[in-house]
Amino acid sequence: MHLKTILNCRYPLKRFVYGNAKISGNRILVDVRPRKNSKPRCGQCRSAGPTYDTRSAREFQFVPILGLAVYFVYAMRRVDCPDCGVKTEHLEWSNGKERMTTAYKWFLSTWARRMSWSETGRIFGTSWNRVYRSVRYTVIWGLVHREDLQFTAIGIDEIAARRGHRYLTLVYQIDEGCRRLLWVGRERKEKTLEGFFDLFETSVKDHLQFVCSDMWKPYLNVIADRAGHALNILDRYHVMATLNKKVDKVRAEETRQLKEDGYEPILKHSRWCILKRPENRTAKQTSKLRELMKYNLRTMRAHLMREDFQQFWSYQSATWAGKFLDGWCNRAMRSQLEPMKEMARTLRRHRGLLLNWFAAKGELSSGSVEGMNTKAKVALRKSYGFKTDEVYETVLYHELGKLPEHDLAHQFC
Repeated sequence: MHLKTILNCRYPLKRFVYGNAKISGNRILVDVRPRKNSKPRCGQCRSAGPTYDTRSAREFQFVPILGLAVYFVYAMRRVDCPDCGVKTEHLEWSNGKERMTTAYKWFLSTWARRMSWSETGRIFGTSWNRVYRSVRYTVIWGLVHREDLQFTAIGIDEIAARRGHRYLTLVYQIDEGCRRLLWVGRERKEKTLEGFFDLFETSVKDHLQFVCSDMWKPYLNVIADRAGHALNILDRYHVMATLNKKVDKVRAEETRQLKEDGYEPILKHSRWCILKRPENRTAKQTSKLRELMKYNLRTMRAHLMREDFQQFWSYQSATWAGKFLDGWCNRAMRSQLEPMKEMARTLRRHRGLLLNWFAAKGELSSGSVEGMNTKAKVALRKSYGFKTDEVYETVLYHELGKLPEHDLAHQFC
């Protein structure tokens, strides 16, 4: 079977034909020429026109075969377009001045989802920049061809993209059986999240029922304004993470106070035995915690209050959960622990949103947003490239967006 037969079967060209193929070193060069009597199409308006002139032959990289790099060799024509003037012709298998074929871009993009971009470039003998341009092309194509999205539940959160408090706002679809990234925004301001609701205004009005978020005030303001009909749920993970920070703050303050007063540093190396859940503690950490329980420490009082608050999530009724929450906040305000008082005031401000968790119990997974965030952080590490917002958005959509793919995408059989 000839290589030309394989190419015509897997990658047929409408206005061009394959010519001779030859091996030159570790490369296969395939001649491509226009079909007889075919007119070139303007690279700008795509209309057919007469040939102005023909340039020297160029090489366009194609998908490698049997460990050999494959290149299409073609002399591009310029079109004398009556509307646009003299323009380089449009190629259905490449884009603009790009020296890669569209099939090769999809090939690199598919592998870049399984390996880091630098490793993909090293294995296939190309540059990181070419891999990035391929991924960028497939992401833009996928966003353009993405179907009209209909979602009933979304999760909103932010991740730290760079040092210096540079954040990205991420909105996920967290419906049962379909979890994916819907939108990426720069920074974590009210104006940022407004962009999502502007883009998906119809879906939000017609289908949105649940919004899962943390207690970041700009997000809550926008959700109340643009999605007031949906049930806003404060994610359990973020509530407990905030409470853990308060407990750790009590521990740090007491550790410094004991050191200043000249007492034995009994709280040294105790952070994780206090903050971990019982099932995650090691035997050594469990033993350390038992030892600390013998002392009348503010840290242990805060720890016990945190453990007591875990009962809040076990209630079936929002009414009884609300009574428990009010009682816990009253005890925290009398605890003489300022970080726990701060937590009580925070919980009181968001009492209604906290109780929404029970109204949606069973409908949403409380850890789904944080699980997606973990995948997002792993995806950012795979890019290993220039730390720009454009690169971050590209890799996140590529890894988590579940975007549609062209038929040319490499299939693993």
